[in-house]
Amino acid sequence: MGILNRMKTLIKSNVNDLASKAEDPEKILNQLILDMQEQLGEAKIQVRDTIADKKMLKKQLDAATEKAADWEKKAMLAVEAGRDDLAREALSRKQEKEQEAATLQDSYERLAANADQLADQLRQLSTKIDEAKRKKESLVARAKRVEAKNQMATTGNAISNNNAFDAFERNAEKIEEFEIQVEASGELSGSVQEQELEAKFSKLEKGSAMDDELAALKAKMGFKE
Repeated sequence: MGILNRMKTLIKSNVNDLASKAEDPEKILNQLILDMQEQLGEAKIQVRDTIADKKMLKKQLDAATEKAADWEKKAMLAVEAGRDDLAREALSRKQEKEQEAATLQDSYERLAANADQLADQLRQLSTKIDEAKRKKESLVARAKRVEAKNQMATTGNAISNNNAFDAFERNAEKIEEFEIQVEASGELSGSVQEQELEAKFSKLEKGSAMDDELAALKAKMGFKE
């Protein structure tokens, strides 16, 4: 798995873990950047070690190539000295070093390609971290706006919930009805008392009228009081 792929896996895992804990968005982003920087440090070590291995292979390759050339020179000296047996031995050693050099050349080329790829991924990772740092403030601001909208929506839902308001209105109406009933009872009681009082005065008035008629009748009949 490449450096960038491991970084994507790490970030995804950390995002899910932090989000499940309902962490503050700014804390999440800061932690992710720290994780990126830690991964960047590990990637630098990997690239450094790969480059070191490449340099070591290059030295071994150069040494094997030089040794093969040296055995070839020795074979020539043996031929000049009429020592074909030594020339054959030198050529045998030359072939061994050439085979060793060929193996080292193949390993060196593969390691060099891998080192170049790692170095390229390291540059990409470093660029992404710089970009993440630049975007962090914008993302934090966006997260705060979303949180504010969510709070407004929650408040709106609470306001739109008329259960408490309806109950208050119903009780207010009952109180008003009770007040009206009390006032009506008072008015009715006052009206009855007034009617009773008027009846008493009416009775007195009728009694007085009867007394006057009785006196008139007595006077007409010649009775004197």
